[in-house]
Amino acid sequence: MKILIIRHGEPDYIKDSLTPRGFQEAEYLSERIAKLDVKEFYVSPLGRAKDTASFTLEKMGREAIECEWLREFAPRVIRPDKDVEHVAWDWLPEDWTKHEPFYQYDHWYEHEIFDRAKIGGEPVTLKAEYEWITTNFDELLKKHGYVREGHYYRVEQANNDTIVFFCHFGLGCVLLGHLLGISPMVLWHGFCAAPTSVTTVVTEERRKGIASFRMSAYGDTSHLYVKDQEPSFSARFCECYDNENERRD
Repeated sequence: MKILIIRHGEPDYIKDSLTPRGFQEAEYLSERIAKLDVKEFYVSPLGRAKDTASFTLEKMGREAIECEWLREFAPRVIRPDKDVEHVAWDWLPEDWTKHEPFYQYDHWYEHEIFDRAKIGGEPVTLKAEYEWITTNFDELLKKHGYVREGHYYRVEQANNDTIVFFCHFGLGCVLLGHLLGISPMVLWHGFCAAPTSVTTVVTEERRKGIASFRMSAYGDTSHLYVKDQEPSFSARFCECYDNENERRD
């Protein structure tokens, strides 16, 4: 089985939609995805993901299954260096790298700050939110023939199907971390998925009935380059501190 995790196009967060550039990115993406034989499409309930998916779905005459748990990973916390709330995965390296459990797949969420997170003003723990997402993800994979057992999957119905998720950077890192056994904190801070980028993960069944997942491509934006369009900067921070127009603390 092949899984494509696609980030939405350049976002207009105020409108929860796309910028004009983002709509163009989604059109270019659709020309790529529409050529594939896709078993099923899944989409976040947020507008920027649904708008991105709409171009592909219209081209293919398909519909996507909307999943609430595919929304952006939304818990907000008060960082050690700030008195205002930030998304849980927007920390600066001199702070988060000091906490060794952040690097560990089974312990990254064990920090007192994460126990005081909020979504929409309501208290939540990151562990509970993470487990809600990964449990639903595994239930979906079970429907496609792969059942989670520890850190691998038991194959109940081996297949070469392709399933596509239109979602978000933060959420995508949670899914990848779960599949690959990596702390999402490492992915959030060490990986960069530009708008409409495509990440591909494929099952590997080296022994009959036992599957693991291997990532064959991350953040691929080749559909933009063939159109002579640079990927949107809406995924990165300043390469150098002196690049003031790119800087955000």
